[in-house]
Amino acid sequence: MPSSPVASPRVVNIEDLRRIAKRRCPKAVFDYLDGGADAELTLAENCRAFQDILFRPRSAVAYPDCDLKTTVLGHELSFPGILAPVGYSRMMHPGGEVAASRAAGEAGTGYILSTISGHKMESVKSATSTFAFFQLYLMGGRAAAEGALDRAKRAGFSALVITVDTPVAGMRERDPRNGMKELLGDSLFAKIPFVPNILAHPGWLKDFLLDGGLPKLENVVVPGKGPMELVDVGAALAAAAVKWEDIRWIREIWSGPIVVKGILTADDGRRAVDCGAAAVVVSNHGARQLDSVSSTIHALPEVVSAVGDQLEVLMDGGIRRGSDIVKAVCLGAHAVLFGRAYAYGLAAAGQPGVARAIEILKADVERTVRLLGCHSVRDLDSSYISIR
Repeated sequence: MPSSPVASPRVVNIEDLRRIAKRRCPKAVFDYLDGGADAELTLAENCRAFQDILFRPRSAVAYPDCDLKTTVLGHELSFPGILAPVGYSRMMHPGGEVAASRAAGEAGTGYILSTISGHKMESVKSATSTFAFFQLYLMGGRAAAEGALDRAKRAGFSALVITVDTPVAGMRERDPRNGMKELLGDSLFAKIPFVPNILAHPGWLKDFLLDGGLPKLENVVVPGKGPMELVDVGAALAAAAVKWEDIRWIREIWSGPIVVKGILTADDGRRAVDCGAAAVVVSNHGARQLDSVSSTIHALPEVVSAVGDQLEVLMDGGIRRGSDIVKAVCLGAHAVLFGRAYAYGLAAAGQPGVARAIEILKADVERTVRLLGCHSVRDLDSSYISIR
């Protein structure tokens, strides 16, 4: 019998972690992690679109070793994958952002901390032995953002990720059905219809209560008021829209590299260049904002063609296997960000679950690159794929 609930053969791929997370967590928590906007067309397409890309391997080629290392903004990665910002991580497991950051560091890759986080950024940064970026929403207004940026700089976060695709929150239909707003609100009466499902997950409930219940947003400190209370995601994002002029303002107070996340077109890629961005992330917010937009793997070539010679292009969305990462690199991505893939592991088993998710993806990447007859991920290009 395996020593860990996430060890092989119990867990051999990301979908196995997803199934464990679904059993452990209340429906409101799991569906927040798992769901997308509206009819979830783009949610499905983000994953399905990788099927349109076929490999073209070099046969009768074998190398004694395979180099998976690459760099992003000057930081070396053990493989071309970085842990994406995932809000409300502490709701999934008490270890939350600290557990994910520590697992990323032990695996030799980076972690991006969401503004909507339950652990203090100083604790998250100190947990990793590698690098971490801070992802910014303008929650709490500019004064709160300025305080967060100052803390991030002093804590050692080396780059700022600005998410630009949230002028309002997408309609994530699972959340109102599961009472996410009510469960995070103050009314005990409003919570009653949703309590039975929570009681049906005693392991999660025990961990949640021992952790002190609902955490505050420790990295959104409003002057004169302290940390913001944990709020419904819709309310959180509605007041946190970022415009291009905001990025120019942020550029004045943040001296490190800026990454603009939420780019799907060449025009917006060029706007990011004009704002002084060092990198962009081709992203549709994990299909959680506007439904019926392009999958990110299909949007990637347009952005790479437009700005790939001026800044680094990253991608997220739909990553469930290492072969997905390899396909993105073949299409010009420096690396990918993956969110749900490790968050399923976090919800399933805390830090060991995150570590297992990274281990699975990294092993998948190495095996895929070897089977392609390629020596290094830096040698991957479009000659290794065809698009049907």
